[in-house]
Amino acid sequence: QVQLVESGGGLVQAGGSLRLSCAASGSIFSIRTMGWYRQAPGKQRELVADITSGFTTNYADSVKGRFTIFRDNAKNTVYLQMNSLKPEDTAVYYCAHGLPPRRRWGQGTQVTVSS
Repeated sequence: QVQLVESGGGLVQAGGSLRLSCAASGSIFSIRTMGWYRQAPGKQRELVADITSGFTTNYADSVKGRFTIFRDNAKNTVYLQMNSLKPEDTAVYYCAHGLPPRRRWGQGTQVTVSS
């Protein structure tokens, strides 16, 4: 069974930065697409960024230029560097492993940005 453990969330003021980490176990990590999604109260879960096994990245328009996704296959870990945070970035952030329909999810980590 794949297990995903997110960390790095917290409370930060607008304009600040956070780095989220997702450590995978029970996975052939290097061949999997990995992603970060977020869900705010009352809203659908949405893609923030993903990265393929070939290191191709994709970002939501709302975070382009502010967030960076990267992976360290030697550590089985994917990261999301978040800079210039805005209150509208407040959400639970989830790590995603692999592609649908067999995608796996982490437990989520809360990010709260105050104004």
